[in-house]
Amino acid sequence: MPYPLHKAPSQRFRVEAYFNLLKEQNIDYDTQQFLDDAAWQVLYLRGSLVKKITAVCKGYLKRLQLLLSGASAYSHIFIHREATPLGPPFIEWLLAKVLKKKIIYDFDDAIWIPNTSKENRIASWIKAFWKIKHICHWSYKVAGGNEYLCAYARRYNNNVVLLPTSVDIVNRYNKIKDHKTGKIVIGWTGSHSTMHYLDDIVPLLKKFASESDVQVMIISNKKPGFQFPNLQFKYWTEATEIDDLLQFTIGIMPLKKDLWSEGKCGFKLIQYSALGIPAVTTPVGVNEKIVDQGVTGFLCETKDEWYNALKILIGNECLREQMGNEGRRKIADQFSIQANAGIFLDLFN
Repeated sequence: MPYPLHKAPSQRFRVEAYFNLLKEQNIDYDTQQFLDDAAWQVLYLRGSLVKKITAVCKGYLKRLQLLLSGASAYSHIFIHREATPLGPPFIEWLLAKVLKKKIIYDFDDAIWIPNTSKENRIASWIKAFWKIKHICHWSYKVAGGNEYLCAYARRYNNNVVLLPTSVDIVNRYNKIKDHKTGKIVIGWTGSHSTMHYLDDIVPLLKKFASESDVQVMIISNKKPGFQFPNLQFKYWTEATEIDDLLQFTIGIMPLKKDLWSEGKCGFKLIQYSALGIPAVTTPVGVNEKIVDQGVTGFLCETKDEWYNALKILIGNECLREQMGNEGRRKIADQFSIQANAGIFLDLFN
């Protein structure tokens, strides 16, 4: 895995969430994270070049140790996103072609498309985005988070399965929003690298916050670059994640209509709906699969549509509760660990 445990959404929902299932099935596994906790702390900081180089070197050493051991203890090697964040896919090639290991490759973004943050612009020069097609080709099986990603993988591998990003509705996402109490809160959660998607609707959020008794809440790893009255910011922590999200009355996920967004797997929408919170989002990619228009939330393209959807939900408690309940049912049926356990386990058959 690329990241430390309990930190990155994609890794938490697509890999770590299945650890208990593996134990229940008596499947033994080890994990190896490329970045440690110290490296994670400096990853998105400006500067800190020496610390970043040191972190990358440590990551490569861990990967090389796995290769030198021959990976002999393992029948399968599960790779989430990539074995190394920089350079060509030599680790994957050695595992597949030299050590003859069965690679199960999992990805949840259109990571073959260059998309790096300004803090890591230098890294974009050596990211080797072209390697994704080769990793797909060398893999025993490929799991894509949505149909757009699976279609890409099928160009290079015939053994591709759709594994939706999922949440554990029994052991973690097991609470439901109470829409009868508390103030109205329009909420957004995500990493700071995706916060720019809010830019187009910030004026609307500011308008609702100033003209009515509505609070706007942002949960992230970094404070937003905008401020206005009734805006509350909370640092994301795994320990408080569920309780923080349950403060939302309405969950939002604006996106751009572009190829990168087509690869998104709707983490935010799945989180909101799993907790009985109606969602408002842009109709792009898998968002249209997760949100049923007018049933579990609203799909909005124009600013007027965003304004009207938020206004309707703000003013209608019964509708919020009804949509929240419908959203919860859909997540349980299609986007939960419990619903998709068989798909995950079948990767190892």
